[in-house]
Amino acid sequence: MQGETREIRLKRLRMRSMRRGIKEMDLILGGYSDQHLDGMDAEMLDLYERLLEENDQDLYQWVSGQVAAPAPYGELVAEIALGADGIVRPA
Repeated sequence: MQGETREIRLKRLRMRSMRRGIKEMDLILGGYSDQHLDGMDAEMLDLYERLLEENDQDLYQWVSGQVAAPAPYGELVAEIALGADGIVRPA
């Protein structure tokens, strides 16, 4: 968002990560955002923000490996999936 500080953007993205349509994605993206957003540069934050605009059912299938993530999200989804053990599959 224009005129938004990095701090405000990170808070907004954390909230969007934790308040999803399905509980599994709340847990997966909430945990991921807490661990990784601070270390992301502006380009990665842009990609993550675009990912958050995707449908939760699609995101869940990508993270769980049921369906391959589209090209722009492949590496990001793979990184998110690393922290999803116990949520999308038994730990």
